[in-house]
Formats: sequence, structure tokens, C-alpha cells
Amino acid sequence: MVDSQDERFFSIATLKKLIYDSKLRAKIIQAFVIIISFSVGYYLLTNIVTNLRQMELPFGFGFITSTAGFDVSWSLIPYDPSMSYGRVYLVGIVNTLVLSLLIIICSTLLGFIVGIMRLSRNLLVAQFARWYVEFFRNVPLLIQIVFWFIVVFSTLPAPRNSFGLFDLFFLNNRGFYFPSPVFQPGFGWTIIAVLLALVCLFILNRWSQTFRKLTGKQLRYYYPSLLALLVMVSGVFLLTGKPLDWMVPTLKGFNFEDGSYIPTAFAAAFVAMTIYRSASIGETVRAGIQSIDSGQLEAATAIGFPPIKTLRLIIIPQAARAILPPLINLWLTIVKESSLAVAIGFPELVSVFMQTSLNQTGRAIEIVLMVMGFYMCASLTISFFLNLYNKRIQMQEG
Repeated sequence: MVDSQDERFFSIATLKKLIYDSKLRAKIIQAFVIIISFSVGYYLLTNIVTNLRQMELPFGFGFITSTAGFDVSWSLIPYDPSMSYGRVYLVGIVNTLVLSLLIIICSTLLGFIVGIMRLSRNLLVAQFARWYVEFFRNVPLLIQIVFWFIVVFSTLPAPRNSFGLFDLFFLNNRGFYFPSPVFQPGFGWTIIAVLLALVCLFILNRWSQTFRKLTGKQLRYYYPSLLALLVMVSGVFLLTGKPLDWMVPTLKGFNFEDGSYIPTAFAAAFVAMTIYRSASIGETVRAGIQSIDSGQLEAATAIGFPPIKTLRLIIIPQAARAILPPLINLWLTIVKESSLAVAIGFPELVSVFMQTSLNQTGRAIEIVLMVMGFYMCASLTISFFLNLYNKRIQMQEG
């Protein structure tokens, strides 16, 4: 009898421990949510497949290897109509990523400038930045994209009357034309020299930081080292026989041939999205800088720090902790907003795969799932690496 009471008491105590143990309870709930999520996903997938079979419609991704049979207006990787739908998918991904990456870089740089201008003591500069933010942030992005495409780039002169610069660069209503490099055998040695130069700069930078922490002295190594490494790379390039030529765009008939070009649809989407997102990033930068105690600026001024160095070495590194989390969200939004370029015919992923390929194959579910999978993977990858960096720069307590 005593043993049975002890066993009952032990079971009750164990049950209470399971209930009130927050870590164990959290793991059980997480496992339950994962099981439910996969179960719901599996049910939806099997239900879709069953319904498609009843309608005698196939479900599968075998069409990826089929010949696409249509052309793509602009591609950064080799493509022709004899290639497969998988290649079309890859073309759309590359075009989308390149557009998004350029917008992220340029909008971030422009946003930092606008955010700093918002805090300027010059009334004209501060008001200009303020109205820049208010205007571009409150006009819908799609309208701005269409405006730049129709009102600005489509009204440029025809190729025969292009705006030219040094007979190398040409701008017209079809796009921006510029020389393209032609790599000759032996250029790989120049690439190796460039990589070695970057490694040397990285090592010198780390060594300089260590030396400054130990001695408190700043080494002025950057410009002499950069010059020496530039001479080294140039020497390798000359010794290997200058293995690099250029193809210059030439007007033949009604259009330019040779060289490379950027279509007006790309330019319109890039300009509109860069300006639109720079306004939001500018406000994020302004708020992050204002979150820093004003005593930091006063102390830097008191010890004779110039304004630019104060901003670069004191204010921005501390403000980055407040700026980076919302900035990550803005960068993720840029990747997804790149799909709006479909409105002006730019061949990004939605345009070439979710429209043209879908219309030809009729595989709506498979194609939509593939497009959704790309955007999800791209967003999760960006978020993962930036969150690691954000965790690294945050203040550590204790």
C-alpha cells in the first residue's frame, strides 16, 4: 500500500514538473506546432494532387526539362529558346537578384545620406531631405515605376540620336549601352593577383587594429599599401600580355550591336525602387542616430574630433545597433518588391516564369510553388546572415 502511494505521489510530482517546466513545455509546444504544420501541408498537397487527377490534369515538375521555345528580352546568363524551362527559371532568378542587390546597395547609401541630411543644422538641407522623404515615401511604388518608365526613359531619343559619351557610352529609349570586357587566356593570373591583394589588405587591417589596441597608436598603412598592391596587380596584368579586350557598342541599322546594354525597363525599376526605399531608409537612419545620447557628440567635439570622423567612428557604429533590425526588414521587402517590375515588362522571375512559362505549360500550381519557394529561400538566407551580424554588434551584458 505504501509503495502504491509512493508511486502515485511520484507520478503526480513528475506530472507537475512536466507542466511547470517552462523549457520542456516550450519544446513540447514547438514539436506540436511543427507536427500540425506538416500535417496541414501534407493534407493540402495530397488534396490538390487528388483533385488534379480527377480533372485529368498532371501534377509534377517534369516540365522543367522541356524546351521553353520562347525568347527572353534580356538575360545576364546565356539563354536561347532551345533551352529548358529550368533555364528560364534560372534566368528569372538571376535577373531578380541582380536588380534587388543593386537597389539594396544604392538605396542604402542614398538613405544614409538623406538620413544625415535630415539632421543637418542647415535649414535648407534639412528641409530638402524632409520633403524628399515625405514625397517619395507617400507615392505608391508602382506609380513611381510606371512614371519613370513612361515619362522619363521612354521619351529618350531613338538609337540614331542617342546621347553619347566618348563614343563609348550611349543612352536612348531602348537602354544604356556600354563596352563589355572580353577576357583572353591568362587573365586568370590577374584575378589571382586581385584576390591576393584583397587578402593582404584584410590581414593588414586586422594587424593594424591589434597594434592600435596594444599601443594606442594608429598606423597610416592604408594608402601606401593600396598603392603597392595596385602596382603589383598592374604588373601581373602587364607581364601576362594585357589579356583583356573590350567590345565597343556600334550603331548598325536601327540599333547598337556588340558591347552590353541595360534595358530601359531595368533602369526605370532600379531608379524608382532606389528612390522609394532610400526615403524609408533615411528615416530609419535618422531615428537610429537620434537614439544616441547627445553627450557622445559633445564629447567628440570637445576633444577636437572633426564632424566626418565623429560620424564615422563614434555615431554610426553605435547607431548601427538601432538601425540594422529595421534595415533588415527593408532589404527583405526590396527583394519581394522587385516583382513589381513585371508591370513594365522587365524579365524578372514573375514575368518570365509565372506569366510566360505558366501560360505555355498550364502548370500553375507547380510554377507558383517554385516562385514562392525562391522568394522564401532568398528572404530566409538574407535574414539569417544579417541576424548573425546584428547579434554580433549588439551590446553584450555582463
